[in-house]
Amino acid sequence: MPNNIKQQIQADLQQAKETGQLRTDRIREIVKSAVSQVASEFKQGSTELRSLVKDAVSAVIENFQEKGGELKDEVTASIEGALEGINSQRHEAISKTQTDIKRLQAQLDGEEEQLQQEVDVILAEIEETGKEKTATTKTAIDSAVNTLKDSEEAALLKKRYAQLQAQLAIVRANIAARYGGRSMEVQDYLDEAKHWYDKARPQAESLAAQVGEKRSQLEDKLGEAGTSLARKERQIKQTLRDLLLTAADLFKDKESANKERDTIHK
Repeated sequence: MPNNIKQQIQADLQQAKETGQLRTDRIREIVKSAVSQVASEFKQGSTELRSLVKDAVSAVIENFQEKGGELKDEVTASIEGALEGINSQRHEAISKTQTDIKRLQAQLDGEEEQLQQEVDVILAEIEETGKEKTATTKTAIDSAVNTLKDSEEAALLKKRYAQLQAQLAIVRANIAARYGGRSMEVQDYLDEAKHWYDKARPQAESLAAQVGEKRSQLEDKLGEAGTSLARKERQIKQTLRDLLLTAADLFKDKESANKERDTIHK
């Protein structure tokens, strides 16, 4: 079929045209189907695979040249379909790896939480023991225990880590949507972003007030992205790009608020 992919695509386009179904989403599906059928025969990144993509896109261009005018939507749909076609198997591997990573992350979080609980119990018992000592000894014990407890700086680093993880999940959702990831894969990234975002939400009311509007926008965008994805609308890609920009603005505002608070404390 590699030598006949252009003929196959053009034939499918003609059939879609005759039945009145020749929309951009149908063009994308036609190209994706044709490319995916033969992509497995070639090595990822090979010259043959790149030629396959070019032939697929050329087939669409040649088919629509006769209508003249603007071909941007048709060309964009053909490129998207070709990329989805050649990346389908790779996305399956990525999805499996991501599942393994989430499982390991959950295991790690559980072990860290258990360790933290054990440490908190030990430190609490040491503090309780200090009550029976002299004032000087008790002060020394309390000081040592407080030093070993999570500091404000450590809590801030954890929050920033969660912010970065939320942004990274949104970036991955964008990449998956753009290059042929399945709807379930994109939704998994959106769920992961929400999970990390919830962890990163500011605790102090003053900080929450300063970023409240942006936070509300991000929550709305996350919900909008999930709804759009469920309806399988092509608009999901634009929605995800908007979500990424909103997240960047929100966390930038949080960073500014933290710096302002640190300055006030100094």
